[in-house]
Amino acid sequence: MRRLIDLSMEVFQGMMTYPNVAKPVIVEMETYSQMAKSVGTDAYGVNEITNHCMIVTGDHIGTHIDSWGHVNPTAPRAEGIPIEYCYGDGVVLDLTSKKAGEEITPADLERAEAALGGYRIKPLDIVLLRTDAAKKRLEKTYLTDHPGMTKEAVHFILDKGVKVMGIDAIGFDPPVAQMFERKKFWEAHRVMREREYYHLENMCNLDEIPAPYHSFTVSVLPVKWRGASAAPVRAVAIINS
Repeated sequence: MRRLIDLSMEVFQGMMTYPNVAKPVIVEMETYSQMAKSVGTDAYGVNEITNHCMIVTGDHIGTHIDSWGHVNPTAPRAEGIPIEYCYGDGVVLDLTSKKAGEEITPADLERAEAALGGYRIKPLDIVLLRTDAAKKRLEKTYLTDHPGMTKEAVHFILDKGVKVMGIDAIGFDPPVAQMFERKKFWEAHRVMREREYYHLENMCNLDEIPAPYHSFTVSVLPVKWRGASAAPVRAVAIINS
């Protein structure tokens, strides 16, 4: 029996977006009847065909994966994200005890891994960091009420052979205000200047993945946008029972 859990955020006009990221605009360009008129089928009694929309959006909107080139100017951008890293075994680390603005440390990750009942993160696992911040994704507090990774925590996971990790928060680092307070600016992101890795932001529904929180499949295949620094993802957990 196979069950799919959607880990992707809905994208819509007016949604919460990271500071300075262009908000999405989705506009219907032609209705069903306008399309019929524009192609001429209305003359034959076919008064409705299809509609189509124009979408204008930033590349860091909704559930997306950051390319290596998002931070490292010499690295490939979204078209170069290796898809072999984006489909594989998943593991959820429960970090819901972390409060808004707090840093996620290697010690936090060690405790979360120990709670998996003997499972140890292995190379190319896709590690999902559950904070439950996404439960407030329709509220303004979503922009500020989340913990974030430290650079040491990122290295801790990468040292296990992981290439892709994701978080159910608007940012992978702590909120902007806390970064300025600590004078530690996007240090988790900036690990990409030292090592190849990819992370997802704006995931959701990690709480729906059942125990034992591993031994399931994750698909986070990105759209192949040439030149973009990130790409949208339809993230899915595939549970086989």
